[in-house]
Amino acid sequence: MAKILIVDDEPNIIEILEMVLRDEGMEVFKTGSAREALAILQEREVDLAISDIRMPDFSGVELLREAKKISPETTFIMITAFASTDTAIEALQHGAFDYITKPFRMEDLRAIVRRALEKKQSLKPQPVPSFDNMEARQGLKLFQALQGGHVVGKSPKMVEVYRTIGTVAMGDSTILITGESGTGKELAARAIHEASSRKEKPFVSINCSAFPETLLESELFGYMKGAFTGATANKKGLFEAAECGSIFLDEIGDMTPTMQVKLLRVLQERRLRPLGGTTEIPVDVRVIAATNQDLQAQIRQGSFREDLYYRVAVINIHLPALRERPEDIGLLSFFFLRHYADRSGKSISGISPEALRCLESYSWPGNVRQLENTIERAVALESTPEIQLDRLSETVRNPSGNMEGDLFTLPEGSFDLEGFLTQVESSLISQALRLSDGNQTLTAERLKLTKGSLRHKLHTLQIKY
Repeated sequence: MAKILIVDDEPNIIEILEMVLRDEGMEVFKTGSAREALAILQEREVDLAISDIRMPDFSGVELLREAKKISPETTFIMITAFASTDTAIEALQHGAFDYITKPFRMEDLRAIVRRALEKKQSLKPQPVPSFDNMEARQGLKLFQALQGGHVVGKSPKMVEVYRTIGTVAMGDSTILITGESGTGKELAARAIHEASSRKEKPFVSINCSAFPETLLESELFGYMKGAFTGATANKKGLFEAAECGSIFLDEIGDMTPTMQVKLLRVLQERRLRPLGGTTEIPVDVRVIAATNQDLQAQIRQGSFREDLYYRVAVINIHLPALRERPEDIGLLSFFFLRHYADRSGKSISGISPEALRCLESYSWPGNVRQLENTIERAVALESTPEIQLDRLSETVRNPSGNMEGDLFTLPEGSFDLEGFLTQVESSLISQALRLSDGNQTLTAERLKLTKGSLRHKLHTLQIKY
């Protein structure tokens, strides 16, 4: 039962509010004095205070300011007989949830009270999952440390991830982390490194899809002076830079067959030869690889070596897509809200029930990364104390509205097939871009195109993005 404090020097206002709130099933305390209100807040736990701004002893804003010192968890709604923007802004600046102007309708007050209590409930600290398994607790602790104390998930699938990390981190086996883009594969790799005996040594990461073959080889294995034009001095590769530590090879599925052979040799022999070198260098490094692709399917297609797969995937950790753990969406949303509100200096402390329902019902093809971007955007646009539904992108608010389902039949007479196909291709690519919030990597994955092929089509079809 919610506990409500009414503070007003007009007895008839108190009487009406008390009757309305008791009918809503709430426990009501009342007083006509701001000083008495402070005494009540010192003695009792109060969820919500409804206070007039103009009081005989001191103002409602002064009451709000003092109340925050002794009962910071109490939410305030202010009542004013003056439609003064300055008064309302001052109250909001001191932490009031909202204000209502006399005369007001009871249904408007009920709506504000319900929203205030819903926000208060949503902001209650989420209980840390209680895991019987020691390894799961250890894995969770690592994620919390990396995310500033934030619980990144309490769903059973994430608990299994924590358990696996806690179990394998202290070993030295090569690990393959799989999962869709945006699920946090590098975060998991860092957690493994931080839990290992190598944590005092470097953690080095590289995205294998970001470099052409020759450049990737020199980045990983280094090169000798004179190995190619511009190589004016010896340079250590990332394997050497990560000596006694860990190296994270992201998007390993994008490696060319030649690079796969060279990496396999390093994993087998624990030695490497820099580009242009004549001698081999021993390396002591733990390899953690990641991919968003189906390597088993690539093996069947002949684009990924089976022997390399078994060298890399000694231990496999799969990170679930966000749509597979919907119970974590609210938890993550409020974490990102607090992070970006603090960073921008905005007093945004909640998410409206409508916006939260929308977030929890969306499929999140871009996973946690897309959710984070969505909340960051909403915080930047929001001007009220909580994120409203219309601050979310159209993609999230109306995903089905972005899909065009027109069907075409062959018309009589001549028909411009090439023009029609160009139109269909342009439409589908534009839809994929919208559904991916303009992210070309996610768009290419959705359409099963390479990023280079997608960029070519965007240029050829003159698609704006």
